[in-house]
Amino acid sequence: MDRLKSKIRDIPDFPKPGIIFKDITPLVKDPAALRYAVHQLLHPFLDRNITAIAGMEARGFIFGSLVAWELGLPFIPLRKPGKLPYDVQSVSYDLEYGSAALEAHIDAFETGDRVLLIDDLLATGGTAKASCELVEKLGAKVAACAFIVELDFLEGREKLKDYEVYSLLHF
Repeated sequence: MDRLKSKIRDIPDFPKPGIIFKDITPLVKDPAALRYAVHQLLHPFLDRNITAIAGMEARGFIFGSLVAWELGLPFIPLRKPGKLPYDVQSVSYDLEYGSAALEAHIDAFETGDRVLLIDDLLATGGTAKASCELVEKLGAKVAACAFIVELDFLEGREKLKDYEVYSLLHF
């Protein structure tokens, strides 16, 4: 995992002073590192009867779609409001600096789907928790949540205490 950790770049004072942004672009730029990260992300779920992969906008699309492709499963994008062309279900949630929402098509999941939620980073857990709520609102079950990076000091895992959480890298 040290190899992957070395591919996460710190960007100080982004998006605002005092924040150290964990930049995944060096990881996705390196095909071998990206392949390794995707395989490590999906490995714990190979025999778990997962039926769909969902990824949060936007970086969850990168890892989620690659995991879905590797497993031969559908990929469901969880989008920001106004981005999906069909009837949607929505979940709103609070951020440290305001509020946000996620949407998915009303027919995105089959009843009883076992969904693996994937994103690049678990910070405070607000987006991930809202994603779980959206999946469940649409009649599916969250089998687990998987992340490339977890910022342990922000305790986002606590918001996901009702779900299995798996992270490759911890900071």
